[in-house]
Amino acid sequence: VLLLDEPAAGLNNRETQYVSELIRYAVARDTGVLLIEHSMELVMGVCDRITVLNFGKKIAEGTPGEIQNNDEVIQAYLGDQYRKDGKGAK
Repeated sequence: VLLLDEPAAGLNNRETQYVSELIRYAVARDTGVLLIEHSMELVMGVCDRITVLNFGKKIAEGTPGEIQNNDEVIQAYLGDQYRKDGKGAK
């Protein structure tokens, strides 16, 4: 099991992409990964299941698609640009 706490903190886009590739490499080799991260692009790009906490309280759990369309998560963290259902602001 690989435990990662904010691996993308302070990284630029290129470096964050490299972290994403390293995580995918680990998963492809049957390594379990627990990722704690604020970079939603990284989280949505590498996670199969996501649990979202807001002020220490679990507000959602599910796939990236489910999380992206969860109104409480959108309000707390994501913003409408992450909605997949077309209801977001343009």
